[in-house]
Amino acid sequence: MARVKGPSLTQWILIALVAGGVFGWADPAHATQIGWIRDIFLHLIKSIIAPLVFSTVVVGIAGGGEPKAVGRMGWKSLVYFEVVTTLALFLGLAIVNLTQPGVGIHLAGDPGVLGKVAENHPKTLTETLVHLFPTSIFDALARGDVLQIVSFSVLFGLALSAVGEKGRPVLAFCEGLAQIMFRFTEYVMYTAPLGVGAAMAATVGHQGLDVLRNLGMLVGSLYLALVLFVVFVFGAVAAIVRLPVLPFLKAIREPFTLAFVTTSSESALPKAMEAMERFGVPRRIVGFVIPAGYSFNLDGTTLYLAMASVFIAQAVATTVPGFTFGWPQQLAMMVTLMVTSKGVAAVPRASLVILLATVNTFLPAPWGAIGVAMIFGVDELMDMARTSVNLMGNCLASVVIARWEGVFDDDAHRA
Repeated sequence: MARVKGPSLTQWILIALVAGGVFGWADPAHATQIGWIRDIFLHLIKSIIAPLVFSTVVVGIAGGGEPKAVGRMGWKSLVYFEVVTTLALFLGLAIVNLTQPGVGIHLAGDPGVLGKVAENHPKTLTETLVHLFPTSIFDALARGDVLQIVSFSVLFGLALSAVGEKGRPVLAFCEGLAQIMFRFTEYVMYTAPLGVGAAMAATVGHQGLDVLRNLGMLVGSLYLALVLFVVFVFGAVAAIVRLPVLPFLKAIREPFTLAFVTTSSESALPKAMEAMERFGVPRRIVGFVIPAGYSFNLDGTTLYLAMASVFIAQAVATTVPGFTFGWPQQLAMMVTLMVTSKGVAAVPRASLVILLATVNTFLPAPWGAIGVAMIFGVDELMDMARTSVNLMGNCLASVVIARWEGVFDDDAHRA
């Protein structure tokens, strides 16, 4: 007799999302009292931030991310990755400022701290530059200050790469730490249904069903931005490299669907590499570009992070009198996201860790964390889209580098 398979984690999250919303609508008095479950989940997520950011940035630089270390193909890939992901960030920034889905949301929290929060102000660009450099990395790690952790990690990674063979044990430690933290994130995500249910119940219980309209606007805005990004940015790249579009879409159909359903780019990696080899990209380019892209070319994730972070800032500006978050602060946040978004594709919903770290740096506590908890209720719907766009972008990148190197096999996809 065949064993009946139970609901997946994704299905449990969706079930908890609906159940939490119904509970918050039916019994708001009790629903607003279970926010502590959401807080426990957020504490677990916060504990991941410092070691995950440090290890992934160091490994990304010392383990092959520096252009001189990877040669001609390496610097070409990195140039392409940074151009495309920067376009994704600024497209997301433009769409979220145009649609303003976070305006009008009043975040649930302790009204007694509103006065203290209003006295805070987001750092100016000059203050942010000064704040970049920690006086103690241990203090930055303890506080989870992502800007200082990133700046230290970049310099540490460059120094580790420069010492060569003597630094191999340290690099191996950082690689092991990164893998451990990815697995740790998976364990924490097992509690996600409880966190989702409590977050949605508390949010709906406090604000009513009107908040779902704003969250729906965020989801709709993200899908609109991703469609525009695929059509115009990927479309322009395809035209420049003379990509046979229909055969390409047919080639990536299966891994794209797998990434969409599982919300994990890594689950579709073997299929994607096999498909691009058959499509005409040489194995040496596929073997380098696509795995490197999983750390440096997260187009969908970077676009999502830009929109989600500004969405939360809009909600904080609505909640806290006198708080503003203008273009200088938004641009400083985008620069931070360009670095911190690297290396999170391997774990479903690990981008929430980066989002939480970033908003905690740029927005006054505790409102950034409360905003992330609210978004988490609909994150599954957004994760499917951004993950599949990540995969499409990496497959396209392998064709771009193959064309750039002059080794793309036009006959392979025709066959």
